[in-house]
Amino acid sequence: MRTHIKNTKSVCPECNRVVDATVYAEGGKVYIEKRCPEHGEFRDVYWGDYEQYMRVLKYEHLGTPLDNPRTETVKGCPFDCGICPNHKSHTVLGIIDVTNRCNLNCPICFAHAGAAGYVYEPTLEQIREMMLNLRSNNPPAPALQLSGGEPTVREDLPEIVRMAKELGFKHVEVDSNGLKLAESVDYCRELREAGADTIYLQFDGTKPKSYIAARGRNLLPTKLKALENLRKAGFKSVVLVPTLVGGVNDDQIGEIIEFAVKNSDIVRCVNFQPVSITGRIKYEEREKMRITIPDLMRLCEEQTNGRIKRSDWYPVPTVVPLSKLVEAFMGKRYVEFSCHPHCGMATYIITEGDEYKPITQMINVDGFLEAVEDAIREAEQGHRTKAKLKVATAAMKYIPRGFLFKYLLPLLWTADYEPLRQLHMRMIMIGSMHFMDKFNFDLERVERCIIHYATPDGRLIPFCTYNNFHRKAVERKFSIPIEEWRRTRAVAVTHS
Repeated sequence: MRTHIKNTKSVCPECNRVVDATVYAEGGKVYIEKRCPEHGEFRDVYWGDYEQYMRVLKYEHLGTPLDNPRTETVKGCPFDCGICPNHKSHTVLGIIDVTNRCNLNCPICFAHAGAAGYVYEPTLEQIREMMLNLRSNNPPAPALQLSGGEPTVREDLPEIVRMAKELGFKHVEVDSNGLKLAESVDYCRELREAGADTIYLQFDGTKPKSYIAARGRNLLPTKLKALENLRKAGFKSVVLVPTLVGGVNDDQIGEIIEFAVKNSDIVRCVNFQPVSITGRIKYEEREKMRITIPDLMRLCEEQTNGRIKRSDWYPVPTVVPLSKLVEAFMGKRYVEFSCHPHCGMATYIITEGDEYKPITQMINVDGFLEAVEDAIREAEQGHRTKAKLKVATAAMKYIPRGFLFKYLLPLLWTADYEPLRQLHMRMIMIGSMHFMDKFNFDLERVERCIIHYATPDGRLIPFCTYNNFHRKAVERKFSIPIEEWRRTRAVAVTHS
């Protein structure tokens, strides 16, 4: 039986034409279906579980758009990105691609110079301007990810990290495949001393087969050496980033989490990314590769023997009321994680040696959030003392007293962040962001995106639209042919 959920807009995977689309449930799954007048019908899995699709909708929160969009609405979404006035959320994480060069040639990558035939590598001045553009947002982007390509192939990467910190980014993370990190503890230390807060480490599994299939060779020893070097260099925050592909590494979800727990002195997060499918590919082949967030949640429950249940996962905008509460108390604007509820899900686990337990099994999340919503209404009416009492009462009711007194109350009473730091070092976030491709593209989702690429021409482009529609045009505009780059490089080396 087919159940209609909503009408939306999508794109034709062949010609990029914006077309009407229908999202519906059938056989316990959610699908998106669309028809292009030139290329016919397309259908793909949108979410792998209808019940979970409906469950997360109650945590939906619309965000606050930027006060200063950069482009006008002319062609319509997704072609006016810049950010245009139609975008409904502000930037939480900015991304700057510092190069498209890479020291790998992965079959599943969408951004490397070898495949493109040109080198895209913004100058330090261009990067500075992109950073300033992100910081000029209202509210300013608080976090920055340096991406690529492989950022560590740039010799001036530490200088770029240092620049980001000087311009006010509170959190700076560096994407990496780990090859250069595995070569040198000193290089890892140089990045940390420059101000890098987190290394966003490509990590596809605990078995060689994952890397052979996804990266073309066994990189597991390299990943382990990179972690060892980062640990010796003093890093305390590494995000493991497995790209999930059906039939490749979807049997290792539990093992990856176990690996993170055993390395919890340095691993702060596992961020699973279901593969985005590009190019011309038949539906049957896509179906084999396709993993959606509910599929990940189900596999996680199975492979952790029920320690992390599907009910432990919450959508990203669940935390928006906490931002709004702080805004109401402090009287100033804070960033809101207001992406679409079907973009990402997460939970937190608390570790004790090699054991772990989701924090969502210790706290009554729904009860506490309901009290926070009440407190927001009181604070907005000027009753801040009453609002604080509501939050305190709810905390006593919905949060275990041992947890509350050990970690949270010292922060509230004495502004002592040490207990909170201790809690942070015992927690690992288990999350997932499912970035869209042209087959499952939903314009309603992209209009809520909170992860934005900064480009040399002054635009800020949502993640999924950049990688599906804008990346090639931006890179070509600001790139040079590989051979020309090599000649330039040779001259520079000769004169150095």
